[in-house]
Amino acid sequence: MTKLEALKHVFGHSAFRPGQEQIVDHLLAGGDALCVMPTGAGKSVCYQVPALLMPGVTVVVSPLISLMKDQVGALTQAGVAAAFINSSLTPAQCAKALDGVAAGKYRIVYAAPERLETQSFLDAAVRAGVSMVAVNEAHCVSQWGQDFRPSYLKIRGFIAALPQRPVVAAFTATATREVREDILHSLGLCDPLEITTGFDRPNLWFGVCAPRDKKAELLRRLDGWRGRSGIVYCATRKTVDEVCALLCERGYAAARYHAGLTDEERRRSQDDFLCDRVTVMVATNAFGMGIDKSNVSFVVHYNMPKDVESYYQEAGRAGRDGSPAECLLLYAPQDVHTNRFLIEHGEAPAELDEAQSAALREREYERLRQMTFYATTTECLRVFLLRYFGERAHGACGNCSNCEQGFEERDATREAQMILSCIARMGQRYGAKLVVDVLRGSRAERVTSLGFDRLSTYGLLKDEPEAEVRRVLDALLASGDAKLTDSEYPVLALTPSSGEVLRGERAVTVRVPLAKSRAAKKRGKGSASPADEGLFGALRALRAQCAAAAHVPAYVVFTDAALRDMAAKKPRNEDEFLEVSGVGDAKLRRYGRKFLDCIAQYEREHPES
Repeated sequence: MTKLEALKHVFGHSAFRPGQEQIVDHLLAGGDALCVMPTGAGKSVCYQVPALLMPGVTVVVSPLISLMKDQVGALTQAGVAAAFINSSLTPAQCAKALDGVAAGKYRIVYAAPERLETQSFLDAAVRAGVSMVAVNEAHCVSQWGQDFRPSYLKIRGFIAALPQRPVVAAFTATATREVREDILHSLGLCDPLEITTGFDRPNLWFGVCAPRDKKAELLRRLDGWRGRSGIVYCATRKTVDEVCALLCERGYAAARYHAGLTDEERRRSQDDFLCDRVTVMVATNAFGMGIDKSNVSFVVHYNMPKDVESYYQEAGRAGRDGSPAECLLLYAPQDVHTNRFLIEHGEAPAELDEAQSAALREREYERLRQMTFYATTTECLRVFLLRYFGERAHGACGNCSNCEQGFEERDATREAQMILSCIARMGQRYGAKLVVDVLRGSRAERVTSLGFDRLSTYGLLKDEPEAEVRRVLDALLASGDAKLTDSEYPVLALTPSSGEVLRGERAVTVRVPLAKSRAAKKRGKGSASPADEGLFGALRALRAQCAAAAHVPAYVVFTDAALRDMAAKKPRNEDEFLEVSGVGDAKLRRYGRKFLDCIAQYEREHPES
């Protein structure tokens, strides 16, 4: 079997996506690889196809029980012998799986990094012969990454303990240059192919808004997404509980997920979401890594995350099948304070000394600053994201809230000078809220008790809306003409370049929304063409029946994208059915007749289609 035959007959795809074939060829030739590919770009195919063509077994290291379960289920549906070994198995189930590995029963085995340290797993792997080790979420090996896991540092020791070094491939969705270098060193990659396929996800719409009432805004947005599958991320467990209760009260099929729930409730919530028994998952960032649910059509961040890496990874769980999807951030300045509190009170990994812990915290503060700039920028959001990851964008995207809103530049030098002067006169000892209150002439008790109502800068911007003063202040922070100190209670301070603005040597401009928003282009639901909407619905109903019978999530049977392609092509025989994207030989044998009959019946009942 060739790589293209494996791709078509097993996974049902006629061609590789960008970057996939280059990676597959390199791994098959015996070379290591470091692959940075955004969520939904098809990382799994890059190691699954070579695994089918290599001798022995491929070990896939992942920290995510949900990913292992999903991918093993999908591989089994596609006719591939695969298994997972993690803490969800009983001792008897684990022993049985290890016996299967040792006997060469499986081509692909998923394992948690902690399992690699056990003698029983090493013995089974040695007997089977490991041809490749694929490391998922490889950024977890880096102490400078956003999700460092000390257990990942044991992977290199496992590889060294094997009688013959296998091919090693590392995969991650987000990694800065420093994190990539850490991955190379920590995993001991040998002259690897380093490939970044591009971070852009053209099917995703990105939006940021700062509503006065987040709950009301969320309900308004969800009203337009009724019946669609989505995730609402919240910063704290308390907020998850409150938002989930609100949605259930308003008639939404919603579930919650966070570390404070019992294992049973988390498992039930996840299964209900994966099987479409609930449409909205309200969760902390404890949910989602490795969830291969293809029909998530929106992701809302109810609170701003701590860093751009986490935001992009979480938002990227929408539109995995390539369908149009929406990623919305509901921003409030309080989100910054919440995240600073979490950073300040977070526990550094025990493996780090005091200096390393301090350096790590400083990096966390810097990432939070960049995330705040994203939430307050007026430039194209996609341009901002791509630049953050070191990729150049070719002009504004036209598919984000800032591009749709439209902005115009205005000179804000005078207001900027007033803000900087006020920061200086307040001794560079107070936060943004108090500085803005002083400038706007607030009679709040704290302003008067500290005597700030007697400052020369008091009330200078009393006629300006608070949002406009914050806009200029955000511009100063983004340009480096002012800064927030890194502490539990950050205060505004001047920088070396503040003087240039104060002396009038450099102008400050801000972009303000046009008085009337440009008409936003309609973002479709990514469903089949209108003429085939009925057939798409009939195919989804049949898929749900098949999934229930097989005890797997619906998208493991066929993704929404496959059903849309099916509804558009209307295959009439098995050869035509194989031309549908996502249909391979095993799925043809398992489901072909049922879906062909469904299509034929629909066409008989709806000849006008």
